[in-house]
Amino acid sequence: MTEAQTKFYPGDDVQTFFKRANKAPKPARLRKSITPGTVLIVLSGRFRGRRGVFIKQLPSGLLLVTGPYKVNGVPLRRINQAYVIPTSTNISLNGVDAADIDDSFFARSRQQRTSSENQLFDTEEKLSDEEKAKIKAKRDRQAKFDAALLKNVEKVQHLKQYLGTRFTLRNRQYPHLLKF
Repeated sequence: MTEAQTKFYPGDDVQTFFKRANKAPKPARLRKSITPGTVLIVLSGRFRGRRGVFIKQLPSGLLLVTGPYKVNGVPLRRINQAYVIPTSTNISLNGVDAADIDDSFFARSRQQRTSSENQLFDTEEKLSDEEKAKIKAKRDRQAKFDAALLKNVEKVQHLKQYLGTRFTLRNRQYPHLLKF
């Protein structure tokens, strides 16, 4: 009987759980072509096809990117570097201070979810004063950020129009043959 037990193999339906070798994954290294001030083309998400300026890499490994918002509507956002194409265009970041922006800047507040239809329309009214102050601070931070960045953008001819245009491919344009 002991020989029969040692020859037993578990079936395929036995559930095994993934066990991570190290405790926490490390943030990805930044690509060499992405440096602070590099203009990036966003490939996915709500702002796909838009151009944004890379500011810095956050502790989580994500990239801090902005449009500027006044030029093309891209706010301060976190974007994974796998979803951007870096271009050869660089912008000076003189006067732009992003030291206080980290992943906690983008954290959402936890609120109770209710399944009523009126919730879709009354979201602004149900926010607490603290949440409203946080939203206002984000808007003010974006305006301050844009003002500093726009000074540098306007120093270069046609750069504002370049940032405002969307990236598209036409017929017989192949991305692997383009120089960004």
